Amino acid sequence: MNDNSTFKSLLETLESRFEENRNRHPTLDWKDLEKRLLDQPVKLQTLQGMEESGGEPALVNLEVESGEYVFFDCAKESPKERRSFCYDHKALEKRKENKPKNSAENFAKQIGAELLDEEEYRHLQTLGNFDNKTSSWLKTPEKIRNLGGAIFGDFRFETVFVYHNGAESYYASRGFRCVLRV
Repeated sequence: MNDNSTFKSLLETLESRFEENRNRHPTLDWKDLEKRLLDQPVKLQTLQGMEESGGEPALVNLEVESGEYVFFDCAKESPKERRSFCYDHKALEKRKENKPKNSAENFAKQIGAELLDEEEYRHLQTLGNFDNKTSSWLKTPEKIRNLGGAIFGDFRFETVFVYHNGAESYYASRGFRCVLRV
C-alpha cells in the first residue's frame, strides 16, 4: 500500500500543471481534485506511469454527468518513451521480423490507462498545438481494426489530421497518448 508521501512529487507536478492551465478548468479547486486522487492510489499509480513515460498528464476536463476528472497526456510531442510501438498485441504477434518492443495498447493497459480516441484527440488539439513533429496512435474503431488497420493523428498546417496505417506498422516518430478518468 502506498502512502501519500509516495506520490508527493507527482502531486506537486500535477498541481503546478493545474495552476498553469487554469483556463481549462476555471471553476475547479485543486484541493477537491487532490482529495479524489489520494482516495484512489491506483489512479495515482497510473498517472505516475503516464508521467514517467513522458506523457506530462494534466487535467483537461470535468465530465459533468459522471463527475469524473479527465486527464490527458499533454506533452507537446508524442511521449518519447512510447514511440516505435505498433498498435496492439494482435499486430505485435503478427510481425515475424523486426518486432517493436511493445504495442501502444499493451503499454497503456500495463500502466492502467487507455489510448485517446479521435474525439478526445481533437479536443486535446483545442488546448494547444500537439504532435507538430510526431504522431500518436488513437483508439481505433473495431470495424477498422478488424480489417487490419489502425488510426493515428497529428497536427500539421494548422490542421488536425487523422490517418490510417496497418496496425503492425511502427515508426520512430509515432507514439501514443493516454486518457485517465478519476
